[in-house]
Amino acid sequence: MNLWKQMTRKPDVQAALNADHLLTRSLTTRDLIALGIGAVIGTGIFILPGTVAATTSGPAITIAFILAAIVCSLAAMCYAEFASALPVAGSAYAYGNLVFGQVFGWIIGWALILEYMLAVAAVSTSFSAYFASLLQGFHITLPAAIAGPFSPSHGTYVNLIAVIVVLIIGVMLSRGMQSSMAINRLMVLVKLVIIAIFIVVGFFYVQPANWHPYLPFGAKGVLAGAAMVFFAYLGFDAVSASAPEVKNPQHTLPRGIIGTLVIATILYVLVAIVLTGIVPFTKLDVADP
Repeated sequence: MNLWKQMTRKPDVQAALNADHLLTRSLTTRDLIALGIGAVIGTGIFILPGTVAATTSGPAITIAFILAAIVCSLAAMCYAEFASALPVAGSAYAYGNLVFGQVFGWIIGWALILEYMLAVAAVSTSFSAYFASLLQGFHITLPAAIAGPFSPSHGTYVNLIAVIVVLIIGVMLSRGMQSSMAINRLMVLVKLVIIAIFIVVGFFYVQPANWHPYLPFGAKGVLAGAAMVFFAYLGFDAVSASAPEVKNPQHTLPRGIIGTLVIATILYVLVAIVLTGIVPFTKLDVADP
């Protein structure tokens, strides 16, 4: 067997399906949507709308979110199709491995690891920024040395809060899907309540004048913003990684993936509308908009 054939060798599909037989199928559509929302709605809704509006799109950030959602929906349908046909662990890594061969699965697998490292870093640091803002409300300021990125020349060495958050989530996940899903559902509920309060209460403080000009950076800014907020949708693919633990995956997985994307898009657009209506977009380029 030559090198190329070895690199593109495909594992047996039935063996891959049987490899996950020890995992319990306990997740429902509701669980998957909760898992997806927990993965998707994070930095994308608490940081990106402000940053991208201030630097790239202006109030038209709402259009950027919709454009990104359309592109993501095409990818989501592909994930849903793969996940229902091949309900195996591994998400895109497993699909690439089974369909194209091991070398492509290896490349996709490393891309996924880099993607999740970036997402985890962004979410944990944004949590740290909001936590520091909360402490400042009680006149408590964290030492700069443990509250920023590694930059000795600026006197910062580690973002301790971000590290602690990652470790806590890691411990939670290691306790199994049932335990982590129970905590995840609670966290998602709290997150949705906070977002709902912000939208409802913030609506009464919207000043339409803040939406003018609506396209300060032109159509080019909207397209550039869509490319940036695409990052906000990272996570819906994580739903497909839970395929071996899903009841009736052929029906449940597509509903979970598409449902996650629809709910996330609606929330993103509403938050962006209210956020840019309350505060002039030029003032939103901060760590905790």
